[in-house]
Amino acid sequence: MSGEPFIVAIPARYASTRLPGKPLQSIAGEPMIVHVARRALAAGAAQVVVATDDARIADALRATPVHVAMTRADHASGSDRLAECAEILAWPDETIVVNLQGDEPLAPPAGIRAVAECLAASTAAMATLATPITHAGELFDANVVKVTVGIDGHALCFSRAPLPWARDAFARTREHLPADAPFLRHIGIYAYRAGFLRAFAKLAPTPLERIEALEQLRALEHGHRIAVRLAPEPFPGGVDTAQDLARVDAILRKAHNDANPS
Repeated sequence: MSGEPFIVAIPARYASTRLPGKPLQSIAGEPMIVHVARRALAAGAAQVVVATDDARIADALRATPVHVAMTRADHASGSDRLAECAEILAWPDETIVVNLQGDEPLAPPAGIRAVAECLAASTAAMATLATPITHAGELFDANVVKVTVGIDGHALCFSRAPLPWARDAFARTREHLPADAPFLRHIGIYAYRAGFLRAFAKLAPTPLERIEALEQLRALEHGHRIAVRLAPEPFPGGVDTAQDLARVDAILRKAHNDANPS
């Protein structure tokens, strides 16, 4: 570990178009937000905070050691919600804050630590994680965000489009990926200092951010660097749909049963 303490902050709003009340959806008998908070605690965070707009989410966490910050309901993004949280809790500017999404109940603690360590070891404004793409279907899926990284370890671009474009290989076939291309899937976990988090929320939205619907492009377009580290272990997908919910429920029920055989 880096030795530098970090906070894990989890933005959790009640409203969700595809899965209403998502943070409170039951997974293996407990609300999803409790599973996410447990992952953050297991990562060794100095403090775990859930920033929410709904008292029902706060109530679900009452029996846990997690701090709850009640924030406004009108935030456009999780980063905006966490910026208000930083003000409410008066975090010093140098505090490392890991933004862990509230729909990531399978987030590996090692990955949460890794993004904090990446920022601590960098002079970049932000840090994030990536993992290799090994299947063509994943590369050409617009729901999978791709990232290209420079030799200095900083992000060059994020996009829903296939990046980089293997010109010669894809002229022959798009069924298979060339082995020598650095295809990377972006994992949507971020670390930043509390001071930059406050500043980021005040930056004007940018053209690429709007077109791609990717908030991290705002940082790049305003000239800020984002350090990228490979995830130390697989980082399973989060919960966006009822199908995702059923998948994660089955995984965590099996894990519980394996750990507690009858």
